[in-house]
Amino acid sequence: MRTFSKEAGFTISELLVSTTIMLFVAGAALGTFKSALDINDAAGLMADSNQNLRSGANLLVRDLMMAGRVIAGTGVPAPWGSGAQPIRRPLPPGTGGVKNYGDFTQYADPDGSMNIPSITPGYGLGPTLQGLPTDIITLLTVDEFMPVVTTPVPVVTAPTAALQGYIAKDASSVTLSASSPWLVGDTTNDTVPIQVGDLILFKNSNGMSIQTVTSLDTTHLYFAQSDATHDPFRFNQRGTGYKGTIWCIKNDPADSTVLGCNTVPISSGVQGSEFPVTALFRLVMTTYYVDSVTTPGTPRLTRLLNDGAPQALAGVVEDLDFSFDLVDATGSSGATGITNLPYTTSINGTSVTFNSSMIKKVNIHVGVRSETIAKPSQDFVRNHVNTSVVVRSLASVDRYDTDK
Repeated sequence: MRTFSKEAGFTISELLVSTTIMLFVAGAALGTFKSALDINDAAGLMADSNQNLRSGANLLVRDLMMAGRVIAGTGVPAPWGSGAQPIRRPLPPGTGGVKNYGDFTQYADPDGSMNIPSITPGYGLGPTLQGLPTDIITLLTVDEFMPVVTTPVPVVTAPTAALQGYIAKDASSVTLSASSPWLVGDTTNDTVPIQVGDLILFKNSNGMSIQTVTSLDTTHLYFAQSDATHDPFRFNQRGTGYKGTIWCIKNDPADSTVLGCNTVPISSGVQGSEFPVTALFRLVMTTYYVDSVTTPGTPRLTRLLNDGAPQALAGVVEDLDFSFDLVDATGSSGATGITNLPYTTSINGTSVTFNSSMIKKVNIHVGVRSETIAKPSQDFVRNHVNTSVVVRSLASVDRYDTDK
C-alpha cells in the first residue's frame, strides 16, 4: 500500500505579506539606528564646541583676574612729548595695522602724563563676523613666576647676588649675575629665563617705566632704542625731551636726562647713584582677539603674549565682545556695561569722563559654533557664554587724595 505525505508550503500572498512586514521592521530599525548616529554626531559636535569654549574662556578669565598685578589702576607711564612716537599694541591679522600694530589708547593723568592702562579695551577693532565687528583686549600684568630683581644698596657697578641688578647710567642695559634666574631659569619655581622680546618693568619711588629686551648675553639685558624688530611696541624711547620714560625715574636731579619729566626726582645724594633703589619685574602683555585670516573660514579665539607666536584657543568663534563696569577715582561715580572708552556722561548734573584706568569689572561674551554641520538640524551647533570678572588688582578704590 502506498503512503502519501502532505507537502504544504507558503502561498505567494503569504510570502509577500511576511516580506513586507520584515522590510517595515528592518526599515524602522535602520531608521532608529541612523537617528541614534545623528544624535551621537550632534552630541559630539556640542561637546567639542563646549570644550573649545570652556578652555578658551577659562584662560581669558584667569588672565583678566591677574591684570594689573603690581601696576594696579595707575597704569604705566608711556614715552610722550615732542618727537616721541605713540606706543603701539598688537592688532588681529588683516585689520590694517602697521605690521598688525595700532596705537594704544592712552589716558592722561591730572598732571598731564600719558599712561598705558592695565586693561586696554579695543571696541570693534577685531574682524567682522556675522555682520558685526568683534572686540580685542590687551592686558598688562607682572609675571608671578619670575622673582623680583632689585638694585643693590649701596649701588655697585656689578651685582653681588643672584637677584641683584645694576642699571646702566643711560638705561640702555641691566647687568645681572651670571647665576641670576633671570638668565638661567629655575625649574623648581617654574621660572623661565628672560628672552629677547620680553618686557621689563622698572619701579621705584619716582614711578614706573617699561623697556623691551632687544638682545642679551650671559650677564646683560639690552634695550636698544631703534630695534623695531624686537621692540615693535616702541617702549625703548629715551629722549631728554620726552616724558614718561625710564630717565624720568632716575635719581640725579642735576642730570639733563631727567629734564622734562613729570616726576620730581628725590634729593641728590640719598643713594649717590643714577637710580634710587629700583625693583625690576618681568611684565607680560597679553592680547586676545579673533583671528579670521590664518585659517580662512574658521575664526579662532587667539591669545598673544608680547610679540610672540599667537596661540589659537577656541574655534569656530562667531562673537567676542567686552563691556566694562567702572568707578571713578573717588568712588563716588560709576557706570556699568560700557563698551567703548573713554565714556562721558552726566551724573547729577556734572559731566564725568570714565577711562580705562577706572575699570573694576570686565563682562565677557564669547560665541562659538561647531566646525561641521550637525546632521539632525542641518545647521551648526552653537554655544555662547556670558561671564563677568572682577579684576583683583583694580577692584579697590582710593577714596583719599594721595597726589597732594
